[in-house]
Amino acid sequence: MKAVYDRWTREKIEQLFELSVHELGEFANSINHDNIVTFVVNRHINYTNICVARCPLCAFYRDANDGYFMNATEVLARAVEAIKLGATELHIVGSLNPELSIEYFETIFRQIKRRFPHVIIKALTATEIHFLSQLERMSEEEVLSRLKEAGLRAMPGGGAEILDDTIREIICPRKIKAAEWLRIMEIAHRMGIKSNATMLFGHIEKRKHRAAHLYKLWELQERTRGFVSFIPLLFHSENTELATLVKEKANPIDILKTIAISRIVLRNFSSIRAYWVALGEKLAQVALNYGANDLDGTLMEEKITHAAGAKTPLMLTRSRILSIVRGANKIPAERDTFYNILRRYS
Repeated sequence: MKAVYDRWTREKIEQLFELSVHELGEFANSINHDNIVTFVVNRHINYTNICVARCPLCAFYRDANDGYFMNATEVLARAVEAIKLGATELHIVGSLNPELSIEYFETIFRQIKRRFPHVIIKALTATEIHFLSQLERMSEEEVLSRLKEAGLRAMPGGGAEILDDTIREIICPRKIKAAEWLRIMEIAHRMGIKSNATMLFGHIEKRKHRAAHLYKLWELQERTRGFVSFIPLLFHSENTELATLVKEKANPIDILKTIAISRIVLRNFSSIRAYWVALGEKLAQVALNYGANDLDGTLMEEKITHAAGAKTPLMLTRSRILSIVRGANKIPAERDTFYNILRRYS
């Protein structure tokens, strides 16, 4: 690439989409100079799908009559099962269920923390934190403080979708606004709670919206350094209300461009993930040479993307992940939530 920007603008980022996928991929791949691709042994625990938001982008939500809810004992049982399989991270997210309280999460987190102090609890999106603060009539700072004391170590990046309120009004009208998502993440970072960030792309958004989204994340990271990983999430429309507006998925060239541009712009993030659940194993493997330097993890039971039509397995074994990484001529390494390398494979 002829230009490397240290100070981004929305316009500069949008211009990157005009470059060829090969030029973008070559430069993005060079940023990951150590040739290492990381992964984590983790489990997704989706504690409920009962949700009052009922977002058009979502196929996961249900109402109270046909939804499910896991009590604390059930969540802990899934945690124990995952830890026996070597999990170092528990990714606990659900939906906006008005029957839940902050005590529900405190109970779960304390039990996990007491029994498995080495395991990192990564839980609750900014949307869920905001919803809890409304239910409990307390500030987001107080909610996060109590959950951190109970054992919360990190937050996932969900709920960001596209950080543009004109788009959010169509795809997730009852979720928090873009500025609120960013504000809650900044609060968490200032409190020492690291987080990931996501971008749901391939629906009704345009390249200018993706560019603005990346700019807002880059700008916040410049201030807080609290983000760890960025996950570009490919939208699956099957079984969602948006299926009437989104007839086709983003094509592979567009997907690889978006991943490469994410790596080029977000060099202040430790990693860009090739989220195999949404991409599929083959495209995720290709993405490892277009800027992605992490393959997420074993997951062990992801439900949200699969509800929207993803045809990938519910989990990948460690050996399968190693095979994918090696097939991309990369060096696999197992990490924890904060990208500390636990084991490097030859």
